[in-house]
Amino acid sequence: MALSSARKAAMAAVAVAALGGVSFFGASASEAAPGPAGHASSTPAPAPASAVVERSVSAHRQAPQVVTRVIGKGRVDGHRWSVALEFHRTLPKGYTLPTLPDGASAPGTSLLCQRMYIGGVRVDHQGGPWSDCQPVTGTNDPAPAGEMGLWGLHDKGTDGTRLMVANPEPDVAYGLITLTNGHQIKAETVTVPGTTYRAWAAPVPDGRTIAAVDQYDDHHHQLTHDTNWH
Repeated sequence: MALSSARKAAMAAVAVAALGGVSFFGASASEAAPGPAGHASSTPAPAPASAVVERSVSAHRQAPQVVTRVIGKGRVDGHRWSVALEFHRTLPKGYTLPTLPDGASAPGTSLLCQRMYIGGVRVDHQGGPWSDCQPVTGTNDPAPAGEMGLWGLHDKGTDGTRLMVANPEPDVAYGLITLTNGHQIKAETVTVPGTTYRAWAAPVPDGRTIAAVDQYDDHHHQLTHDTNWH
């Protein structure tokens, strides 16, 4: 259940929550080592067109159909919490596109799901396996960007342990939640590999009230300021 400012049609958005000291969630990046150097005086012959096509087909076949990236995890109020984005390259079996007000099916060739857990229980699990999922078109649909939601296991995310999840615009590097007691929770934006889908997530402890949610770019310039979350 969630209290959300998301713009999604017929589907849920994102989540929140926070603990004691300032938290920082991020993902590590790796860089491939360069291969062995070729002979200085020789120029490699171009690969035959058939070989190029074969490699392209092989790479396409090896692309995973489901890509999952953990956005944030930790402990709050004595419970483990986690948030992950799950991208399905094609609409999974058993999933039906939602119906628009005019009776047509919502557009989408892929599926983006937000999987949120508090104490081992998935938020909105009562809605079935595709709750908190939305159809998207390919790997860089801009539709999810700009959404933010506060999520919990009951009372529409208004009390108890909660999770705040944002699907920010491309220039947002991290979010900063300030509680009314002055405590701040910082969460870095994480991107699903091979896509432009991104999110940041942070926990908000039971009994705590949010004073403001701010987002910053990688130069620490403030991009948004929101005081409507409680």
